[in-house]
Amino acid sequence: MEETPERLAGKPSWLLTQLSVHAHRLATEAFAEAGARGYHYRLLAALDEFGVASQAELGRRCNMDRSDVVAAVTELQERGFVDRAQDPRDRRRNTVTLTGTGRTQLRRLDKALDHAQDALLAPLPEPDRRTLTGLLGTLLAHHQR
Repeated sequence: MEETPERLAGKPSWLLTQLSVHAHRLATEAFAEAGARGYHYRLLAALDEFGVASQAELGRRCNMDRSDVVAAVTELQERGFVDRAQDPRDRRRNTVTLTGTGRTQLRRLDKALDHAQDALLAPLPEPDRRTLTGLLGTLLAHHQR
């Protein structure tokens, strides 16, 4: 670890921020190797989990800006990972559907992300990984209320 003033090195907020930089880099690199970006993964995962959705719904579910959703859906559509169609009940809305090819890509991205998680948590044995994940989930749930 780089030399850091002790008062910072002992602060969980500082440690989480520093670790976040590494986690983001590892995930970004893993997705790039699979020809994707984090936005692609988020959208594909949301469509797989919740089914057909409007672009606005996807933005809310994935915590993405509307223009980022439109750009990412366009990229995914061009690669055959999603279908986008005008909603027959509301012509102002577009609905997005995950394709079979998109589901295959999502599985590739899941594996890529698993490898990134393994790299991030490499020094920890499996029980500690589960404990850390549980604690982080508890903290996040508390602050999202």
